[in-house]
Amino acid sequence: MDTEFWKERWGKDETGFHLDKPNPALVNHWHTMPVDLGTRVLVPLCGKSVDIIWFLKEGYQVVGAELSEKALDALAYDIEGEFGLAVDKQEVDGLILYRAAGILLICGDWFALTARDIGPVDAVYDRAALVALPPQMRVDYSQHLLNISRNAPQLLVSFAYDQNQMSGPPFSVPEDEVIAHYGSLMHADVLDDRELIDHEPRFRERGVTSMRQAVYRLTPR
Repeated sequence: MDTEFWKERWGKDETGFHLDKPNPALVNHWHTMPVDLGTRVLVPLCGKSVDIIWFLKEGYQVVGAELSEKALDALAYDIEGEFGLAVDKQEVDGLILYRAAGILLICGDWFALTARDIGPVDAVYDRAALVALPPQMRVDYSQHLLNISRNAPQLLVSFAYDQNQMSGPPFSVPEDEVIAHYGSLMHADVLDDRELIDHEPRFRERGVTSMRQAVYRLTPR
């Protein structure tokens, strides 16, 4: 799996992972995060997620990182329509940046981004990034995220299912793997753990018999 895989998915509008309303895990659990209103939230591999609009409406600043220019064009369009403001788009040092008050969207390779590119952040929201990547890339992704966010508190949504029934993405990332990625530097509290398969017929059609969703709050040790 490489950058062309995701560009092709977006190019063909094969984006079944995209939700048209804020994720319930975010709405129900963000209030437990140890961050103040108005602080800056990093959303890795954000796509055109309406969760970003939720953050902005709630009064947070947002930094979104995404590989697909098409996805960020759509997100910028939605932000302009929702808030009646202009989102400036320009290429800077090989990255495509979308900027408005309290908003920075970065189009580029996640693994090439630096802490300087994203600027200081106070929290991280990962709804569909870790689970979008195969095993070795998850190792690299999580370490890079810790480095560029400087171990910022994180709300993480993950799935656990029998990987023999479906190859992914989304991939199965059970609790022991979450701990392996983050446990040396972060406390991991499970805020919610529930069965989703009755609400996810597309995965049942692919042969999955059980899919659990877990919501974690990761905070620095």
